[in-house]
Amino acid sequence: MRLVLAIAAIAALLAAPTAHAHDESSPDLPLPGLTKHLLPVFPKQKPRSAKEIRAAVRRDAAGSFELVGHSPLNNRGMNAALAVWGDHAYVGNRSDASQSPNAGVMVVDISDPSGPEVVGQIGAPNEGMPGGSSRELRILPEQGLLMVLSHACSELLHHCLSPSLSGASYFRSVIRFYDIRGEKAAAPELVSTYQPSRNAPQQPHEFFVWSDPERPGRVLMYQTTPTTTSADAETVRENLIVTDISNARDGAFPEIAKWSPRIDNPDRDDRLHSLTLSADGRRAYLAYLGGGFLVADTSDFAEAKPNPEVRLVTPVEDRVFWTDPGAHSSAKVPGKPYALVTDEVYGNIPGLLSAHGCPWGWVRMVDVRDEAKPRVAAEYKLPVNEESSCENVPPDRHHASSFSAHNPTVSGDLALVTWHGAGLQAIDISKPSRPEPAAQYVPEPLPFVQTEDPMLSTGRDKVVMWSFPIVQDGLIYVIDVRNGLYVLRYRGPHQRELARVKFLDGNSNSGDAIRLADAGK
Repeated sequence: MRLVLAIAAIAALLAAPTAHAHDESSPDLPLPGLTKHLLPVFPKQKPRSAKEIRAAVRRDAAGSFELVGHSPLNNRGMNAALAVWGDHAYVGNRSDASQSPNAGVMVVDISDPSGPEVVGQIGAPNEGMPGGSSRELRILPEQGLLMVLSHACSELLHHCLSPSLSGASYFRSVIRFYDIRGEKAAAPELVSTYQPSRNAPQQPHEFFVWSDPERPGRVLMYQTTPTTTSADAETVRENLIVTDISNARDGAFPEIAKWSPRIDNPDRDDRLHSLTLSADGRRAYLAYLGGGFLVADTSDFAEAKPNPEVRLVTPVEDRVFWTDPGAHSSAKVPGKPYALVTDEVYGNIPGLLSAHGCPWGWVRMVDVRDEAKPRVAAEYKLPVNEESSCENVPPDRHHASSFSAHNPTVSGDLALVTWHGAGLQAIDISKPSRPEPAAQYVPEPLPFVQTEDPMLSTGRDKVVMWSFPIVQDGLIYVIDVRNGLYVLRYRGPHQRELARVKFLDGNSNSGDAIRLADAGK
């Protein structure tokens, strides 16, 4: 009876005027304050080992990953985005200070990749405060700055303190810039703060950092502010803000454009969740959740034109879409007319995440030779993503874990994709219409952590690979929400391509992105 009442309470909240009709399709976006005891509770059982997980997700692959180093990050759990610069890595947190004294941004010394060591933390009064989480991190290499986006987190989804208890009506998103030059790399120093104009409850969610290859020092941030569109022009709100962060050290953050395209599909969650840009900045690849995948022209910004505008190249009626939860992340394959698109599907929670659960989400390769009419050229799944596997899936796996693709970093012929419970997957995309397994890494779960992720690790599956993989000096750095930071070396098809990479991540054009795009051509 308590679960029935709980589901009814959730449904009532979601139906309230302040909530959008399809918020349930995007579990990483904050919801109104809800008690964390509303989720299904399963009997305590022995966690599944890495061997048991591999048996469920294995696809025969030509290559492998070698574990170089690992840090459990003080066994805190709830790790979020990763940023890497030189001898240090920085790791955000999905929860807040109500759960752990380690809720800030971890600073990790990676000068010896085989022994990464936590050497500090960016904490209160800036990061890890009640009601907010340090969710997204990036590096501005030319300026020697670390960017940290802190935004509201949910009591239900992230074990955060509810607004009613914290005394705040809603945590307002903020992006802080920290000096990490020289000795400050181990003890970052706050230099400026930017609060986007579009904020609670449609707050900045993810962002792409584009450094102008033609104008050194010019840097733009493309940030999504997921908002359901409407046929009523007066209620349409921007889904994208472009901000010039070239003078972040001086605290200057002019918002040079806002964009509010309509999808107008009332049967799907049609908010802009994420985007990436081509290395030259002339195209944006949009992941609109249930609204699908589209291409936009951003050449005005690449050319530094006055009053720049974003223009859809793909007409809304010709977009590629499937169903909710839909397109989570999208990335152009360097030098090839294809984009790689991932879904993100959580466990199934009746009345809240009813579109989620087995068979979760996977990878689609989208042919963009005709950008006005993209098409799905291929799908890449694991055994757990086949519909037939759902017949015998145990309840704790279906409801309290995820075996979904999440964030991709694409080097050219190789895609590195964090796949939640299935670990890190390497996919050979040298023939994009026929992607093949290249390697997989499933870590052995830690025996315990301070805070389990309410949605992703409260069952027996305790692996939650989550972040955009980052390649530095040929090594791969990646974050597991529960189990910490991993440093891996890839052996297999196209390993020389990856070994040559000095720096590459999935949410900026820093480092080798332009070289790889040119080489692909």
